[in-house]
Amino acid sequence: MDASWSDPRHVLDVVERLLSAPRPQLLSRFTAELAKLIPHRAAAMQTGDCPRSPLKVIGDEAITQAVTSVELQRLVDRSAPGKALVTDGVLGGTERRLVLLASTPAVGQGAVIAVVPEAAEPPPAELELAARLWHIVSTDAGQRATDPGPDVLAGSLAAASARAQAITDLGQTHAASLVTLLSVLRSSRLPDAVARRTAVDLAADALLQLKGVVDRDQVLSAEQADAAFAVLKTQLADLVRHTEVDVDPVGDASLPQDIAHTARTLTRGLVLAALDRAATTRVRASWHVEGSVLRITVRDDCPEVADAVPPRGLTERLTALGGHWEVDAVPSWGTTVTAALPLGVVEPPELLPLDRLNPRELEVLSGISQGLRNRQIAEQLQLSEHTVKFHVRNILDKLDVSSRGEAAALARGLPLEPVVRRSA
Repeated sequence: MDASWSDPRHVLDVVERLLSAPRPQLLSRFTAELAKLIPHRAAAMQTGDCPRSPLKVIGDEAITQAVTSVELQRLVDRSAPGKALVTDGVLGGTERRLVLLASTPAVGQGAVIAVVPEAAEPPPAELELAARLWHIVSTDAGQRATDPGPDVLAGSLAAASARAQAITDLGQTHAASLVTLLSVLRSSRLPDAVARRTAVDLAADALLQLKGVVDRDQVLSAEQADAAFAVLKTQLADLVRHTEVDVDPVGDASLPQDIAHTARTLTRGLVLAALDRAATTRVRASWHVEGSVLRITVRDDCPEVADAVPPRGLTERLTALGGHWEVDAVPSWGTTVTAALPLGVVEPPELLPLDRLNPRELEVLSGISQGLRNRQIAEQLQLSEHTVKFHVRNILDKLDVSSRGEAAALARGLPLEPVVRRSA
């Protein structure tokens, strides 16, 4: 290890540079410092505190361009929070020697970084220091993520919605392909039982991985309401230790992570604004999910209600996400302020029947809608008649119809390309 790391001033300078980095530069700033301890080729990070972009990479593009979230999640499951783990694992499609740094700070969901080191066995002292630096960086990142600005909130929510839409589309495409593959491979007409069984296992594993992508997106971009509220109670504990403040529990709904962060910020701000009025002796804060809206309510008993206006900074955060205030102030009784905050979750679009068909099935359906027989469709598409029969059977099942005529009726009026003979 470089002798400078034994100088406390050098270590403090490194920490200062890391903590002053803007969030988008966090990975690049950290890996630049890490390279002085553990020279490496590439790094990939997965964080639970950034729903806009939970997976980030840096370094050798031959590695980073092939990194997937599935690979990272498998490494996350093997990591040891607070320690630097040297292990072999798949990153960028290839098994490599890796250094895993993981952290689970008190605030935030933590982060894991997988580093491809130059040396197969980095020295223990460097590994320990790297783990401690990563914990400091992760703790600071988690704290900053709990109170993002309005522009970050709006952008993160839009990105999370777009990602949810993309995952829905990905799921529809791959699920249809894999189900078709399983149907073919399970056919009793295939002679090679061993090959069929192996292929079925591979396809089933692919389906599980696909489900894992959706589940993992939910974990990274959502937070259970009761858990989010528990964090709020902890944050308020020291602020209101000597004041009568009731914090009501909340149900088990799932909140987008940025909504949870904003809800805590709004609640803290409203509670502190109420306590700032000298005549306030009691405050009650509660959350309640009504359909697609989170209602954050703070009541106080201050008889003077003229100043019971939500602070401007809170209003900017609320309106950035399409929310609004509801204020009920009664002189001599007190004030109730409610923030109505849309959850902003994009529901997966409802599948139309024809959306379930893959490109080949759409070609066969086009032939059916033209009144062609299976033999004619097979000749035009250069397929076997048996394969066309298989596609027709799948089409009828996916469209939930019992005849070719019903399938043709559903396709009528759609811009399907006519079936024409394919050139050899």
